[in-house]
Amino acid sequence: MDIYLITGGAGFIGSNFINMLLQDHPGVTVINYDKLTYAGSRSYLEKASLSSYYRFIQGDICCKSSVNALFEQFKPDYVINFAAESHVDRSIRDDEPFIRTNVMGTQALLQAALQYGVKRFLQVSTDEVYGAFVDLDAFTEASPLKPGNPYAASKASADLLALSYHHTFGLPILITRSCNNYGPCQHLEKLIPMVISNCLKGARIPVYGDGQQERDWMHVDDHCRGVYEVLQRGVPGNIYNISANNRLVNINLIEKVIDTMDVVISEGAAKDGRLGKHLMEFVEDRKGHDRGYSISSERIRQELGWSPKVRFEDGLRDTVRWYVQRLASGCDGI
Repeated sequence: MDIYLITGGAGFIGSNFINMLLQDHPGVTVINYDKLTYAGSRSYLEKASLSSYYRFIQGDICCKSSVNALFEQFKPDYVINFAAESHVDRSIRDDEPFIRTNVMGTQALLQAALQYGVKRFLQVSTDEVYGAFVDLDAFTEASPLKPGNPYAASKASADLLALSYHHTFGLPILITRSCNNYGPCQHLEKLIPMVISNCLKGARIPVYGDGQQERDWMHVDDHCRGVYEVLQRGVPGNIYNISANNRLVNINLIEKVIDTMDVVISEGAAKDGRLGKHLMEFVEDRKGHDRGYSISSERIRQELGWSPKVRFEDGLRDTVRWYVQRLASGCDGI
């Protein structure tokens, strides 16, 4: 029976991955190792907690003694590292937690994985390591790394460290780099949940700069499927970009979220579809704000047969419903 060690499994993408794994692949054992920072919640894993094949352990990936004890006890076959500090604004205010968790924490996991001989180690990364695109060509896995903020720099550092363990020690490393994710269980500091929450509260919705920053948006379920395919069938030492080719400028995305809320809450009855557009407020742009990211996912599509399945309109509607219901019920953890 395969044993999966998922770090950061109480966070946004990690919790969705665990729920998918236990639902679609019965019989595997899942160990969720998570520090439970502000961005994580065990409430995202209520169904998983009912499974006898699931176990949660609270801990910090930066604590080498705890990490080694974890590997010694469970001897995982597969390691997927979702654990990370991920909010760019926070990294600009204070980058030390990002260096500690994203770099030193990854190093602790790599050392333990090497010592205990895991079958595969997947490092979950981001398209931000490539920096902002400057022309119409999307970045490929061979593109140079030019991170533009402390968060992206810490993830690029972790990627290079992981690859060094493959080339130097033969550790079976895989790296995935995804575009922006959306879906349930994401913290309210992120753009889409923030817009939903602020609309419900009647609070201002900040729009950085001119609002023309462009991002590619992919449902978290599609990302999780991609991670699983890479873990199972990817070539060790390779990097796989995962993207949906669904690029939107920020101001248009915010308007789409508000329009979707109008449908979900009012069932289409609102006259002008402006449930919260009057709340939008242009604010000073973020320091070092990249204008746009664009990555090619041809490798994972061609080599592994992956492609996104969730239509953006459907996924956004389901996401809005999830947040509206959860916030209305007063649930904690977002």
